[in-house]
Amino acid sequence: MGDSRRKTPTSSLVSSRPRAAALLQRLPSAPGFWRSPVRGVPFTAVLGLVLLAGITLLFVTGLLSYAAYNPDLAPVNDKTPDKGLLGFYLFPWPTSPHWLYRLTQGLHVTLGIVLVPVLLAKLWSVVPRLFTLPPARSLAHALERISLLLLVGGALFEFVTGLLNIQLEYLFPGSFYPLHFYGAWVFFAAFLAHAGLRTPQAVRVLRSGGLNGPVAGDVLESPAPASPTLSRRGALAMVGAGSLLLLVTSVGRSFDGPLRRLAVLTPRGAAEPGSGPNGFQINKTAAAVGITTADTGEGWWLTVSGPAGDLRFSREQLLAMEQHSAALPIACVEGWSTSDQWWRGVRLSDLAALAGYPDRPPGVLVESLQRSGPFRRAALRDNQVRDPRSLLALQVNGEDLSPDHGYPARIIVPAAPGVLNTKWVARLTFGEL
Repeated sequence: MGDSRRKTPTSSLVSSRPRAAALLQRLPSAPGFWRSPVRGVPFTAVLGLVLLAGITLLFVTGLLSYAAYNPDLAPVNDKTPDKGLLGFYLFPWPTSPHWLYRLTQGLHVTLGIVLVPVLLAKLWSVVPRLFTLPPARSLAHALERISLLLLVGGALFEFVTGLLNIQLEYLFPGSFYPLHFYGAWVFFAAFLAHAGLRTPQAVRVLRSGGLNGPVAGDVLESPAPASPTLSRRGALAMVGAGSLLLLVTSVGRSFDGPLRRLAVLTPRGAAEPGSGPNGFQINKTAAAVGITTADTGEGWWLTVSGPAGDLRFSREQLLAMEQHSAALPIACVEGWSTSDQWWRGVRLSDLAALAGYPDRPPGVLVESLQRSGPFRRAALRDNQVRDPRSLLALQVNGEDLSPDHGYPARIIVPAAPGVLNTKWVARLTFGEL
């Protein structure tokens, strides 16, 4: 006679169901897995509205930064030659006000840094949605999930590559310019789609119940929240404090004085690289690009080309020409900038007249002694050449340029990105670019 206590296949299946159910409750896809009482549609709505304004401004200032390089002027300026319709908005970059690029790029980079805590908090607040099962309930739901992946992936990609570029850490494959440019368009398209779907709901939620008010069918609120240790207002205050800390420790890279000494999170902050007339921020040193005294000594000549042919000038001959001065900053794509420095040298328009353009000088191709690396050749527009503040600078703040600041001669143009202010100039070719 068999053992009556022996389990049948059916009874084994029944007994395994509670264990399977308990296991499922411990997975991230279970509603009770995420227990923070801070999560909820009102909390996410506040962060979303902040990001809506901030990321929109980031995108606009990023487009302005790209336009400032004048990529449609000449191939040497264009780091995204296959942009096609994405360059529809490009326009001739102006030279006034002279601090324009310092403002737009400083705002772009500083805002990107300050928004990091807000972005991380937003991703944390919606992370339960990423594990929802089934992954797609319908075609429309599948498209929404795909757009969400593009949104999250695009945000992380843009912020990470931007932060690495600020820190001069080029760990990503390929050039920063096309990666960040194309990534921005993909991310912003997903961002607009998401904002169009969610912004009306966010506004309604905040108008109806406020931050702590109940929301019917709140898909982010935990069904079994843990005991609160922090209110939603307190959580938002922590996010704001993090953003404020990043602001204080980064914004000073664009200012002289105490704020710069506080900018410990950026390569161009904390302190000036030296003292004296040449003691201000440097993007790349002469030694870093292989410029030696043999290149810049008595054997150096500037070649100026145009309808008048090739003209050669020594530094002494350039100093003997009529000298002009301009107070202009240097502003770089990484977001750092200097205050106005007092530059002195020969106007580009005067050199264009010598090259054969006495009336309305055209653009100019500038070539550096630098033998390798990006922007050793750069093109300037005709409006930049004609501006009386645009100089082939020979001195700064009353002294000769130092080797690291471009001795024997460098370009300085109002409102232009720092990389277009070419150092160690060897040749200027005026004409159609």
